[in-house]
Amino acid sequence: MALKIGDKIPDFKAKDAEGNTFDSESVVGIKPVVFYFYPKDDTYVCTQQACSFRDQYEDFTDLGAEVIGISGDTTASHQKFTSKYKLPFTLLSDANKKIRNLFGVPTVLFGLLPGRVTYVVDEKGIIRLQFDNLSGKIHIEKALDTLRKMKK
Repeated sequence: MALKIGDKIPDFKAKDAEGNTFDSESVVGIKPVVFYFYPKDDTYVCTQQACSFRDQYEDFTDLGAEVIGISGDTTASHQKFTSKYKLPFTLLSDANKKIRNLFGVPTVLFGLLPGRVTYVVDEKGIIRLQFDNLSGKIHIEKALDTLRKMKK
């Protein structure tokens, strides 16, 4: 069952681009977090999306939020992707689709492509935005808009 607005983010662990274990409890329930699920490193729309998050990263941190990207790519792939595009935020490897399944992120195009979904979570760990759209750039606008509304 897919997580939706009002649900609490479940605890999970995953490897980051450096091979370190990331524990969701290190940020969830402490500060706002933007989790964005994307299909694949170094593909056109995914790169555009990641670079848009990078280019507006300071806007997210100014609002007290952390940005975390999640895909099924390996830690080595994430390391190359992060280095190539100078991404300042965490990328998590979900090769076994455990986190994707935990969140209930759908597949698209007849189940061939992992979905692109962004979640904005407040400082209590509650989902305030769940945005499912194949377009990469609009996720950044939606996430920032939600974070700004949470600040008011």
